[in-house]
Amino acid sequence: MPLNFLQVIALAILQGVTELFPVSSLGHAVVVPGVLHWPLDPKGPGMLPFLVILHLGTAAALLIFYWRDWLNLLLALFGGGDPSIRAAQRRLILMLLVGTVPAAIAGAALNHTLRLMFAVPTLASALLVINGIILFVGDRWRHLKSASAGAPEGKPLEALTIWDALIIGITQAFALIPGISRSGVTIIAGLRRKLSPDAAAHFSFLLATPIILGAGLLEIPKVLDKVHHGHDVADYMTKSIVGGVVAGVLAFLSVAFLTRYFRLHEVKALRPFAYYCVVVGIVAIVLLKPWAAGGQ
Repeated sequence: MPLNFLQVIALAILQGVTELFPVSSLGHAVVVPGVLHWPLDPKGPGMLPFLVILHLGTAAALLIFYWRDWLNLLLALFGGGDPSIRAAQRRLILMLLVGTVPAAIAGAALNHTLRLMFAVPTLASALLVINGIILFVGDRWRHLKSASAGAPEGKPLEALTIWDALIIGITQAFALIPGISRSGVTIIAGLRRKLSPDAAAHFSFLLATPIILGAGLLEIPKVLDKVHHGHDVADYMTKSIVGGVVAGVLAFLSVAFLTRYFRLHEVKALRPFAYYCVVVGIVAIVLLKPWAAGGQ
């Protein structure tokens, strides 16, 4: 792997934080190496497998943080656990399945197109700006609605319908594009479906686990193939595993922070992230200079 350990850890930190913060981890993974001119080929055979290992670290962190939720869901699926919540848990399983399907279909159908986007940092930068605008509009909509309706708390997670889950799942599919935040668009979609900010964030983070884990598992054969045929096997795997662990630790801390953050900041919760995305996207476009000769 052409990246040194410092660069690997930097990407792992970005992945661990930005996967759950509504600022697009894929966008940062494309933009940062491009802006800093790191020796990383976005189209190279090692790029996607490396990011997959980082994502597996994030998925592991989500599984650990929400282990009680997943244990209750698993027990309910097989007829165990507390009988008083079994029906609600099985219903939540259905909601998660419905919410996962659109992104799974989009990922399979548009796999080649999405891979090509990894080679265009300027596109990811522009989409970060768009992501910021989406966050600001969603935040503004929530603020106006709360102000005009006496700051309603919104629906709890138990009130989520199949239609709600499908709409949230469709918005999650757009986050396959580098620069569009998965957590951002799904939380906004949840708010639009009248979920409380806490419930919208909770469902968003639960919904992240199967899609991130599933994408990682699908790419594992390619990781193993690189290990089998590569000439830098030890270096590649060592850096990837270290990156995965770092990403996992940061993802755990991020979700711990964000669950509390969205509980305490029901109104204007997304605005700081909106400003961040717009500023970072514009600065990245300026630094990449796509209008100059040789610009990307």
